Amino acid sequence: MLDKIVIANRGEIALRILRACREMGIKTVAVHSTADNNLKHVLLADETVCIGPPPSSESYLNMPAIISAAEVTDAVGIHPGYGFLSENADFAERVESSGFTFIGPPSECIRLMGDKVSAIKAMKDAGVPCVPGSDGPLGDNAEENLRMARQIGYPIIIKASGGGGGRGMRVVHSEASLTSAITVTQSEALAAFGNETVYMEKFLEQPRHIEFQILADKHGNAVHLGERDCSMQRRHQKVIEEAPAPGISEEQRQRIGERCVRACQDMGYHGAGTFEFLYENNEFYFIEMNTRLQVEHPVTEMITGIDIVREQLRIAAGERLSITQDDVRIYGHAIECRINAEDPKTFMPSPGMVHLWHSPGGPGVRVDSHVYSGYRVPPNYDSMIGKLITHGSDRKSAIARMRNALNEIVIEGIKTNVPLHQEICQHAAFQAGGTDIHYLEKRLGL
Repeated sequence: MLDKIVIANRGEIALRILRACREMGIKTVAVHSTADNNLKHVLLADETVCIGPPPSSESYLNMPAIISAAEVTDAVGIHPGYGFLSENADFAERVESSGFTFIGPPSECIRLMGDKVSAIKAMKDAGVPCVPGSDGPLGDNAEENLRMARQIGYPIIIKASGGGGGRGMRVVHSEASLTSAITVTQSEALAAFGNETVYMEKFLEQPRHIEFQILADKHGNAVHLGERDCSMQRRHQKVIEEAPAPGISEEQRQRIGERCVRACQDMGYHGAGTFEFLYENNEFYFIEMNTRLQVEHPVTEMITGIDIVREQLRIAAGERLSITQDDVRIYGHAIECRINAEDPKTFMPSPGMVHLWHSPGGPGVRVDSHVYSGYRVPPNYDSMIGKLITHGSDRKSAIARMRNALNEIVIEGIKTNVPLHQEICQHAAFQAGGTDIHYLEKRLGL
């Protein structure tokens, strides 16, 4: 097993990784910026190394500083968490070439899945269903592009090959605007991602966002842990996630899950990964793979009883998966609300001192957060300060427990989006389940 690792992240996920390491007897090194001296995991880690000033570009995105921290502390591995450098193929490659274990997939898999065009090709080769599209990058032949769009059928969407997080996309409803949309998206993609390659897909108008969690070891073994529904979104950012997805049958779960497993085995993938799909009219369409731990992994842990972070660490150490597909069972239902330090109406960030923090409790309630009374939320990073997760014997029970937990949680000194979650939990559409990805924005009038 790994003796000591660097946790190359911050906030709740850094604390989540530290807890798993403590259970497994792995020593931890917390790297942090000068703004994060008082983070919970920094106070609890075996060793700490300050890697730079508050800006992410000078600290949590500073590859040499992170690798140097591993060198000076005699660590053997680096866990990137999510965000920051977690899906940076160059970082994974530099970690490995420096003699350390990257707690994630091989750099070539990150690179393959990071390019949407190559990712779609790999998925088609593995039999994973994809959205009808151009099957490759768009060229400069305007007539050929128009022909493909007609064949696919409007509306279509132009996407940047190196894009993500809702950026680098443009919906086109008619031939008149297609050529200009391609040109503008190419320019934006070059500026934002350093890659002007774009491709074309059918635009699904009322899809749900459903994703499959995968674990794969270095010995060719892989399993899926079922699916999550992440359709409750605002500006392509997930707000509430749940598992299993309402209305998905066991046959669909096994069929798509098995294809995701096969894709991982075909590409030599190891670690945790998530296959993201749009789901419309009982059909799944692959959109991208996240080659890292997901923010919403706790809902899968709650319904399967499998510690995903623990499995990540075991896989990185070269051990075989502790489970087979036959061991994976789904129990009940789980829901996660992302708690953000932001105004619930305007969504403007609300950094500052947390004068009082009180976590909810009771059966089936889990809180993943680094916040405590007296903690100051810095203005330099993402506004998420925690995740509230509930589990019940069924979806109705999980929602009831979430409503109780949202009423119990106390956060004073800053604004949070707790009132928004309380409102959503009262919505008849949410309680019925199966809302599409546009539901919340329409509800909010955005």
